[in-house]
Amino acid sequence: MKPNILVVVTAVMACAMCARVRADAKVDFVKDIQPILQDSCIKCHGPEKQKGGLRLDSRAAALKGGKDGEVLLPGQADKSDLYRRITLSAGSDDIMPNKGDPLTKAQTDMIRDWINQGLVWPETAVAKATETVVAPPDTGLAGLTEIKPTPTETAAIAKIEASGVAVRPIAMNVTWREVNFHALGTNIADANLAPLKDVASVVDLNLAGTRVTDAGLQSLASLTNLVTLHLEHTKISDAGLANLKNLSHLAYLNLFDTGVTDQGIDQLKSLTKLKHLYLWQTKVTEQGAADLQKALPDLQISRGWESEPAAKKMAQSEPAKEEQKEEKKDEKK
Repeated sequence: MKPNILVVVTAVMACAMCARVRADAKVDFVKDIQPILQDSCIKCHGPEKQKGGLRLDSRAAALKGGKDGEVLLPGQADKSDLYRRITLSAGSDDIMPNKGDPLTKAQTDMIRDWINQGLVWPETAVAKATETVVAPPDTGLAGLTEIKPTPTETAAIAKIEASGVAVRPIAMNVTWREVNFHALGTNIADANLAPLKDVASVVDLNLAGTRVTDAGLQSLASLTNLVTLHLEHTKISDAGLANLKNLSHLAYLNLFDTGVTDQGIDQLKSLTKLKHLYLWQTKVTEQGAADLQKALPDLQISRGWESEPAAKKMAQSEPAKEEQKEEKKDEKK
C-alpha cells in the first residue's frame, strides 16, 4: 500500500513547525541557564577560581572572555567557543565541564538557543556555585548531651550500612555520627530511611539528590539531636516539613530546589536554633521569608542571587518606616 503523499507532506510540515516553535521558545536565564552554570561551571569559572582566566558568574565577566579571548558572541552560538566546547565528545581535552559528567543534549541545546536569542542575562543576576549553597556551617555540638549507643541503634546502623551507606563518627572518640545518603543518589528511597528513627546519635544527615518523599521524612521526626540536614534536589514539599518541627537542635537546613512554599517554612518557626536556611529555587516568596525572619531574628535565609538576605532587608526597611512615621506626624501638625 503506497503512502498518501498529502499525509506525508502534512506530517513533514507539522514536524518542521514544531521544530520552529521549539527554536523560537524564549529561554529564561534564571530558570533555564543559571542552574546549569551553578552546577557545572562556576566551580572552575567563578570568583574563587578562574580556569583560563574565564569567569561565568556574571554577564559582564562572561562577555569579557578569558585568556584566549571571547567565548560568548550574542546571537552567534555557532561562533561561540563556549558552545563549541560544551558539545565536544566526552573525553576530549577541551570539553567543558572538564570534570564530572558532560552536559546533556537538552542542556547544550538550551545554551545554544540562549546565545542565539541574544544572551539575555539580567545585570543583577550573579550565578553562584552550588557548593557555596550546600556547604554546612560550623555549628558545633553545643547543647547536646552525650549519649551511649543502644543495641537497637547498633542494629539500625548495621541495616543502613548494608544498603551501602556509611554511618561514621564525626570525629575521633565521639559517638555523634554523620550519615550520607547523597552518594547513592536516586538509588535511595523512603524505605532506606526507616532504620534512621532508631539512630539517635545522628547529627549530620545528607539526603540531597535522593528519591526521598514527604512520607520518608517521618523517619526523621525523632532525631532530636540532628544539627545539619540536606534536602536539596528532592521532591520534599510542605507536608514533609511538618516532620521537622521537633528537631530542636537543627541549625542548618538546605531546601534548595524543592517544592516548599511559605506555608511550609512557617512550620519552622519552632526551631529556635536554626541559623542557616537555603531556599534557592523554591516557591517561597520574599514575604514568606520575611515572616520567618521576624520569628527567628538570628536566622540567615538565602533565597539566591535574586534577593538580599531577609535580615538585611528588614534592617534596611526600619529607617524607612521611621521616616514614614515622622512624615505622618508632620502632616498632622
